[in-house]
Amino acid sequence: MSTDAIVLLKNDHQEIRKVFTDFENAGENAYKTKGKLVDKMIELLTVHTYIENEIMYPRVRDLLPELEDDVLESYEEHHVADVLVIELAGMKPDHERFVAKTTVLIENVTHHMDEEEQDWFPKVREGLGRNTLQEIGAEMIESKKTAPRRPSQPSALKKTVDAIVK
Repeated sequence: MSTDAIVLLKNDHQEIRKVFTDFENAGENAYKTKGKLVDKMIELLTVHTYIENEIMYPRVRDLLPELEDDVLESYEEHHVADVLVIELAGMKPDHERFVAKTTVLIENVTHHMDEEEQDWFPKVREGLGRNTLQEIGAEMIESKKTAPRRPSQPSALKKTVDAIVK
């Protein structure tokens, strides 16, 4: 397995996109299936945003200060996703706004992932190089082991509060 941070994040993106597609293809009244898929989305997004917010973004911000605006925008995009995830975590799949809220989450996260992959990742790869990306990736792999899986976990709540307060 590669320890390159960008490869790891792209792999996460691919897994997240698959769950999004499965949700979109689940069928109109597939409440149970959609509920399970949203639970999977919540877990994947909680872990993914945690490792980006705690490791990738701070390291890039420190090592490549010229990308600070991109990092700050990413924090805000994560915050929007976090709020939607928290709301979805407390919502039943047959709620009238469940599909609409999930659709907004999918649209926002897809936009964010596309932007990272097309614009931000190439800048980061050029600026940091292979060795640094492998070091960051190794940290991310370790952090994933203890990363929060649900938005209600204290370490996940901390990042949400930080996004509001800072």
